[in-house]
Amino acid sequence: MKVLVTGAAGFIGYHLSEKLLARGDEVVGIDNLNDYYDVNLKLSRLEHLKAHQAFSFTKLDLADRAGMEQLFQDHAFDRVVNLAAQAGVRYSIENPHAYVDSNLVGFVNILEGCRHSNVAHLSYASSSSVYGANTLQPFSELHNVDHPVSLYAASKKANELMAHTYSNLFKLPTTGLRFFTVYGPWGRPDMALFLFTKGILDQQPINIFNNGQMIRDFTYIDDIVEGVVRVTDKIPTANPEWNSDKPDPSSSFCPYRVFNIGNNTPVKLMDFVEAIEKATEKTAIKNMMPIQPGDVPSTCADVSALEQEVDFKPSTSVQDGVNKFVSWYREYYQK
Repeated sequence: MKVLVTGAAGFIGYHLSEKLLARGDEVVGIDNLNDYYDVNLKLSRLEHLKAHQAFSFTKLDLADRAGMEQLFQDHAFDRVVNLAAQAGVRYSIENPHAYVDSNLVGFVNILEGCRHSNVAHLSYASSSSVYGANTLQPFSELHNVDHPVSLYAASKKANELMAHTYSNLFKLPTTGLRFFTVYGPWGRPDMALFLFTKGILDQQPINIFNNGQMIRDFTYIDDIVEGVVRVTDKIPTANPEWNSDKPDPSSSFCPYRVFNIGNNTPVKLMDFVEAIEKATEKTAIKNMMPIQPGDVPSTCADVSALEQEVDFKPSTSVQDGVNKFVSWYREYYQK
């Protein structure tokens, strides 16, 4: 297939592109290469992808309407996987406009491109953050998600609503993927694993929020990518049992689906730090901090729908995943 991967120089986009290329797909990657974090890391990922003959790259911003229209005119995509977004919960408090430009304006341009070029299936990154103020766990796609606690979360919820509209009006099959705390080699420098590993190896204090009382459903990158590929291959159809009197938020009367992709094994933050200490064979200097605005204290994914629909459940243990990240980090940064 010919697949458009947006955010191809990003963490998940890079790994997904590698997986698609390895199985013989042609991948067109776009990314705006913004400086939210070290651009050199993005360029290094791209260098690996450019080694594949079936990969091509265009530097392009999702919010560039004319550029996006031209992209869809130049290519006939079988699938589109939208992973480009302004990421980060805390940064959305400092720079809200970046989220509107990328996650809202940019997503409309993706939807329009898919609509006008008859793309068979659009898969797109949502986030576990949409569960917001929910406390009933594990988080299920059947739960109401109308109480986001950050603009980032609100923008991802908006993506799901926008996708449903296009699935309804234009019969565009769309699938939203709610990722749960993704980690692994080539990961983002603003994420906890990267910050903790760097701090521990440099023997600098690491900030541990909510005084270590956080719980996260850490999900290894290979598991995330396997879930994305399987879901992308399965084009959603209308749910014949959908009932407007008792609406199921995860499906619809039109070709629309939403899935959690998480490990279904929540881990205490202090246990996560301990796993990094084991992998680095060093002890962390811990700076205990209060919970940050926009953060939620706990996440856990119900992945029964993913298992039922595509026969997949993430299974990589945190210690195994952390070991692989630390090995990559030491090699990449010569630590």
